[in-house]
Amino acid sequence: MSPRLFGTDGIRAHFGEEPLSEPTVTRVGDALGRRLARDRSAPEVLVAGDTRASRAALTAWLARGLIAGGARVRDLGVLPTPALARLVVARGAAAGVAVSASHNPAADNGLKLIGADGFKWSEADERALEREIRAASPPGAPLATLEVEHGAAAEYLDALERLLPGRPLGGLRVALDCAHGAASGVGRELFERLGARVASHFDAPDGANINLGCGSTHPEALACHLTVGDFDVGFAFDGDADRSLLVDERRGVRDGDAMLFLWAAALVREEALEPRAIVATSMSNLGLERVLADLGVEVVRCGVGDREVVDTLRARGLRLGGEQSGHLVDLALSTTGDGLLSAAVLAGLVARAGRPVSELLAPFVRFPQLIENVRVKAKPPLESLPGVWRAARAVESRLGRQGRLVLRYSGTEPLARIMVEGPDAAEIAALAAELAAAIRAEIGAG
Repeated sequence: MSPRLFGTDGIRAHFGEEPLSEPTVTRVGDALGRRLARDRSAPEVLVAGDTRASRAALTAWLARGLIAGGARVRDLGVLPTPALARLVVARGAAAGVAVSASHNPAADNGLKLIGADGFKWSEADERALEREIRAASPPGAPLATLEVEHGAAAEYLDALERLLPGRPLGGLRVALDCAHGAASGVGRELFERLGARVASHFDAPDGANINLGCGSTHPEALACHLTVGDFDVGFAFDGDADRSLLVDERRGVRDGDAMLFLWAAALVREEALEPRAIVATSMSNLGLERVLADLGVEVVRCGVGDREVVDTLRARGLRLGGEQSGHLVDLALSTTGDGLLSAAVLAGLVARAGRPVSELLAPFVRFPQLIENVRVKAKPPLESLPGVWRAARAVESRLGRQGRLVLRYSGTEPLARIMVEGPDAAEIAALAAELAAAIRAEIGAG
C-alpha cells in the first residue's frame, strides 16, 4: 500500500495502482464493514459513483470486503456524490461510499466515505480506519455480485424539487455542461422540473470522456458552445457533480467566489443570514471580503476543501460557505457540496431578480489573482526548504498588507500550488514566477 491512503477528499489514485489495487480496496471494505458492525448489526452501506469505466470493478472489490466485514451493500449505480449523501440519511444507512475521482481524468478514481449523518468522514475517523486497513489481510471471499438498484436518481431529484417548489425557474433559459459525468443523467431533468428551458452539453458519457475538455475544470468549453442572447445563465459541473461554476449571459465564466457573493447577498436581502458571516477558503479572492464587508458580512477563512468548509461552518454555527472551485454548501439545504442544488438555487435568484447575471455581479470586483501549479517529486514540509521559504518570505514582504500569498501542496495531485493576490497584475505574475522557480530548484519533478 502507499504511504498514505486518505488525502483531502478520500482515497484517490490511478485505477489499479496503489491504493486503488484490488487487495487494498478489498481491505478498505473489510475494515469499514467491521468498523460499522461494531455499532449496529448487519449495517447497510450505499455505494454509488460517477461514469468512469473503473466504477464497476472498484464497487465489486469494495463490496467483497464490506460483505466479509459484516455489512450489507446496495449498489445505486451512477449518481452524484451529494445525491448519495442525501440518500444515506433518507434511507437510514450506516454509511455511503462514493466511487469517484471528482474532477480528475478518467484514468483516476477514488473512494469518498460518507457517514450516517450525511457528512463526509472526519480526518480523525479516516486515520483510525486507515490503521485498521493496514493491519488487515484481504479477505478470501469471492467477488460480490450486486444488482444495480434503479430509482435512486429519482429519489434525489424528488428531494431537490421539494427544496425548491413551485417551478421557480419558469421561463429561464439555462445551459448545462454535465462533464460527461454523474450530472448527465439528472441535470436536464432537474432544471426542466423546475421550469427552465434547458440546453444540455457534454452529457454522453462513455466511461473514458469524463471531464475531458469540459466540465468545471474547463468551463470555457461551455462558454464557447453558447451564443450571447440565447441563454440567461449556464453552469459547468465536475465529474461527480458536487460542484459547479457559473457562466453569465455574456459567456463570462464566474467562479465560486462570485457565486458565494450572489448567494450571500440574497440571504442578506431575505434576512436569512444570521450570524452575518460566511466561510471561504484561503484561496478565495480579497474582492469577496471587500464586497461582503459593504453588506455587513464577515468572511471567515479556512483551509482548502469542501470538508474544511463544512467543518468550519459547523464549528462556528454558520450557514453558507464555499470555495473558488465551485463547492458551495448551505447547511440549511445540504450536508455537502452539491453542484446541481447550488446551480438551481442561483438560477432561482436570477429568475427572481429579473436582471442579467453580469448586472447582479457588478458590485463584486476581483483583485488580480494568479494561481500557478508546480509539479513536484516529493512533498516535504515547505518550511524545511530554505530556498522556497526565503522566496516565500520575500514575496510576502513585497506584497505587504495589500495582497496575500498562499503556498500549499495539492492534497490529490503531485503539485505545489502558489496563489498570489495583489493590486498589480504584473507584479503578482513576477512574484509567482520567482517562487515557482525556487520550488522547481529544490523539489521540481522536471
